[in-house]
Amino acid sequence: MNILGISAFYHDSAAALICDGQIAAAAQEERFTRRKHDPGFPERAIEYCLSEAGLKTADVDYVVFYEKPLVKFERLLETYLAFAPSGFRSFAMAIPVWLQEKLFQNRTLRKSFRDAGNAKLLFTEHHESHAASAFYPSPFEEAAFLTLDGVGEWCTTTWGTGRGHRIEICEELTFPHSLGLLYSAVTYHCGFKVNSGEYKLMGLAPYGSPVYADLIRTQLMEIRDDGSFWMDMQYFNYCQGLTMTNSRFSRLFGFPPRQPEAELAQCHMDLAASVQLVTEEIVLAIARHVQKSSGMKNLVLAGGVALNCVANGRLLREGPFEDLWVQPASGDAGGAVGAALFAWHQLLGRERTVGSIDTQQGSLLGPAYTDEVIEADLKRLGCVYQHFSDEATLLNRVSGLLADENVVGWFQERMEYGPRALGARSILGDPRSPKMQSVMNLKIKYRESFRPFAPIVLKEHASSWFEISEHHESPYMLVVADVLDEKRIELDEQQKSLMQEASDLRERVNIPRSQVPAVTHVDYSARLQTVDSIRNPRLHGLLGQFHRDTGCPILVNTSFNVRGEPIVCTPDDAVRCFLTTEMDVLVLGNFVLRKQDNASGMTDEERRQHIESFDLD
Repeated sequence: MNILGISAFYHDSAAALICDGQIAAAAQEERFTRRKHDPGFPERAIEYCLSEAGLKTADVDYVVFYEKPLVKFERLLETYLAFAPSGFRSFAMAIPVWLQEKLFQNRTLRKSFRDAGNAKLLFTEHHESHAASAFYPSPFEEAAFLTLDGVGEWCTTTWGTGRGHRIEICEELTFPHSLGLLYSAVTYHCGFKVNSGEYKLMGLAPYGSPVYADLIRTQLMEIRDDGSFWMDMQYFNYCQGLTMTNSRFSRLFGFPPRQPEAELAQCHMDLAASVQLVTEEIVLAIARHVQKSSGMKNLVLAGGVALNCVANGRLLREGPFEDLWVQPASGDAGGAVGAALFAWHQLLGRERTVGSIDTQQGSLLGPAYTDEVIEADLKRLGCVYQHFSDEATLLNRVSGLLADENVVGWFQERMEYGPRALGARSILGDPRSPKMQSVMNLKIKYRESFRPFAPIVLKEHASSWFEISEHHESPYMLVVADVLDEKRIELDEQQKSLMQEASDLRERVNIPRSQVPAVTHVDYSARLQTVDSIRNPRLHGLLGQFHRDTGCPILVNTSFNVRGEPIVCTPDDAVRCFLTTEMDVLVLGNFVLRKQDNASGMTDEERRQHIESFDLD
């Protein structure tokens, strides 16, 4: 039986295909259209999923949409009526889009699947999809689940239990009281884009002090012992306006919303640190309530807030649960796989098989390209390359290039599903290099200098470098752990002073703090990905070779893209990114390209013309 899950029309549309209970394919529309966070109907993603499984539209038995549009529209209308006449401009902008596109999902889906005349059309609830995406792929026979995001139809937070093949929602919190929207409001006020800049706010938080935390706790919201909360909407504008915060919010914290790209001040860092601390406190309080109420040993998470890996790290270390599993596509995109799995297990009653490892398959669920396809593309693009027929020789070569401080684009096997690059579409570097972070930020990624990079580490060596138990893992880069004391470098007085006084964040971030400075944030934390030989054998092999060569089982890992673009999908995407940045090496499957052999010495204009000459589909 073939079940296609779809999320669309709000943020980061995606499709996922379940064949006889197994995840066959999943991908976000943005990777194909090259429009970041593409909210449109995921035609290209659907086409890929069916092609990957060798199916046609007529082979689909169920099409499952990840939420109920009519209920969401009801919430929209009720909210506008509650605030009327305030918010008319926002209402006038939103309603035409709903009437033209979002409201009539049934019609859109039937039109897209006209060849699947026998396919049944289902709509799950938003947070049911999140809960299903968290529990069903997890390695737990039973677990409590917690979903936290901005808002679905009405719910913003739910918790419940999963046992065998069934889930049950026990309690929920509803709009407008939302931890995700609180975090997004501060994201907006600090000058970052809502629904995509929240991780920047999380990265900024360690530069500040939580001096505004009490204001948040006492003025913006009332937090109860069980982690539930009530928010004072006098300070927010997201119910009825075009902004997240208002003038009352600005007066409370003493500064107006920062303009995008304007200089970051200490007040922005302090507000980021404050909302991050409050978020962690609420997540921990809810988790304690959930564990006490459910009696479960394990917890699974989904929803946009579940991508807050700092909160996840505290939950793993300090929380009441023995183990934790987080859906790697925790945002709206993950709703596609959750909706399909919910239909298979909950609605159709199909049993679930649980093993020692999750069934997310490393979240490597996107398209892959054979050596034949890659070589044909390289020849068409006029690239100079070297082919390696032996994997050991290839890994030895790449390890040596990394040890020589080359920045390496790494394009291997199936593309990642979710926002994180997990070693299939990654940019890699030597974490021991003090200059690697600034080089990758400013010359490769073209992004804010304050943002940290993540370490990938051999799972079997993670606890020797980071504060994570050898019984725990972080295969999807969703847990933050501190660097062990013995791996740290003590700062001298001048460096400590610079940390306190330097207005340019580059001066702070470039101070080496550990033996792996490129992946150590200013508070000694690291957003960890543990790599094992089952989920990603080739990346595990590269890390093993680098460990043998250097004594270090860690590499820098960041997503293979530049600022403002989605992660690369095709070999063409990878070559384009390679040639338009100062990346040194590109490894596509078994092919290695050096920058010095490809467009080296070109001016920016010559390089642009060269890229535009590509015969791209």
